[in-house]
Amino acid sequence: MRETWVVAATSNRFGRSTESARESATRVAREAIEQSGLDPKAIGQTFVANCLGFAEHQAHVGPLINNGLGIPDVPSVTVESACSSSSAALHEAFVHVAGGFVDAALVVGVERVMQMDSLKATSYFADAADYPFETRNGATFPGLYATLAAAYAAKYPTRPEMFGAVAVKNHANAARNPHAHFQKEISMETYLSSPMIASPLRLYDCCPFSDGAAALVIAAKEASPRPRHEPLVVRASARAGAVTALQDRPTLLGLPSTRVAAEKAFRQARLEPRAIDFLEVHDCFTIAEMLALEDLGFFPPGGAKDAALEGVTQRDGKLPVNPSGGLKAKGHPVGATGAGQVVEIFEQMNGLAGTRGVPHAETALAHNVGATGGSCSVHILSRR
Repeated sequence: MRETWVVAATSNRFGRSTESARESATRVAREAIEQSGLDPKAIGQTFVANCLGFAEHQAHVGPLINNGLGIPDVPSVTVESACSSSSAALHEAFVHVAGGFVDAALVVGVERVMQMDSLKATSYFADAADYPFETRNGATFPGLYATLAAAYAAKYPTRPEMFGAVAVKNHANAARNPHAHFQKEISMETYLSSPMIASPLRLYDCCPFSDGAAALVIAAKEASPRPRHEPLVVRASARAGAVTALQDRPTLLGLPSTRVAAEKAFRQARLEPRAIDFLEVHDCFTIAEMLALEDLGFFPPGGAKDAALEGVTQRDGKLPVNPSGGLKAKGHPVGATGAGQVVEIFEQMNGLAGTRGVPHAETALAHNVGATGGSCSVHILSRR
C-alpha cells in the first residue's frame, strides 16, 4: 500500500446551524481543498457521511456537494454507519488512496438535526439500534447506554463522581475549543445536581444533538503538493462489527467491535497502546469513554472508572483523552463526528489547538462507534 496522508482537515462550529447540511458541508469541503494545496479537479472520489438527511428531505447529498465544489463529474458515495459514518468514510478514502485507485479523496461528514424537537430527534437516532427488538419496544440510546453503565457498575463498584469526572473534564476541554457546541465548564456540584435521564446516567452524562460539518483531504505521499499545514500519516485504518442488539450479546462489559478494531489497528501500525500520546474516543455518554479506554487496551477491565477522577485523562495528565471536549461537550453531529475527531488530531499536531494543546504529541488515536457498537472504526495518525 502507498503511504497515505491527511493533508487537510477543517470543521465548522458544532451546535445549532442556520445553514442547510448541504451548504455547511460544501463550505468546509472547499476550505479543506484550499488548505490541501490541491486543485479541486485532483480529487478522484468523494465520500460523504450523512445519516439523517431525511430530516431536511435531502438524500444523495454527495453529488450536490460536488456540484458546489465545481467537480460535478467526480463520483461520490454516501456512507452511513450510524455515529461512526465519517470514520467509515475515512476508511474508504484510505483504501482508495493507499490502494492506488485515486491519488486524492475528499471525506465530508455533515448533519443538521437541531431544527427538530428532542423527542423527534431521539426517535430518529434510535432507528440506528435494532428497531424490532430495541427501538420499537421503547429503548433509546440513553436507555441502552444506561444499561451498559448499570452492568459496569454492578461488576465494578462505581461512584457517581467517577462518571462526573469524565463530564467535568470534557466540558473543561471544550471551553477552550472554538469548534465546540458547549464552550463552558461545569463543576462536580453541577453534575451531581443535574436530573437523572436514565439511571445511572444524568443530564451531564449525555452528549447533545448537534449540527455540524467536518472535512478531510486524504492524499498519497507522492501526490501531495505543498499543503498549508504539516500532513499526518495514516498509520492504521481499521473497522469491525459486532452483534447489534444488547440482549443478544454474551456480556455487556464493553463493546466487542472496539476490541477487534483496536487489535487490527495496532497490528497494522505495528504499535502498542503505550505509543499513543493522546486519544479522541467516542463518548456519547460518559460510560462510553470508560468502556472505550478499557476496550482499546489502555486500562484493564474496571480500571478506567478511576482515571478521570485521578486526573490521568486530563489534558495535562499521563494519557490525555478528548482534548476537543469529545462528543460530550464538543458535540455530536452524527455524520460529522468521526471526521471532527481527526480535525482535532490534525490541529493538535499542527500547533493550532491553542490553550487546549497537548504538548509534544507525535501519535494519536481516534475511536468512533456506531450505535452501541454494531460498528466501530479506529484510526492511528502520526506526524511524518
